[in-house]
Amino acid sequence: MDDANPLEQALHAARALVLADLAARDVADAGVVSLVEDAVTHRRWWVEQWPEGVEYIAGLVAQDVQDALLERHGRWPLCPVCDAGDPHALDVEPELGPDPHWVCAKAGVVVAPVGGLS
Repeated sequence: MDDANPLEQALHAARALVLADLAARDVADAGVVSLVEDAVTHRRWWVEQWPEGVEYIAGLVAQDVQDALLERHGRWPLCPVCDAGDPHALDVEPELGPDPHWVCAKAGVVVAPVGGLS
């Protein structure tokens, strides 16, 4: 593995950002870490097919893990902004773009960059 490779750097960064968010919300158990690894493996293949997409990796890995957790753990990460109503998950925006953030679509509020949940 070549750590100087921009693809590998982007994949390592995406893994670290998503793991930081999972740890911040106390859901980073071994099974969940495996979901992150699966998402990174899938996105490695994806970006090898479309190298221009390398800057979108962090947001895509976050979305992949969020989707996988929905089946296993429930909605994640839950919105810390909205107190009333049913609990809901934050969304990653932009869905396909650089500099992804966790956003409450209901309130229209940016909560944190991916990797910056507390």
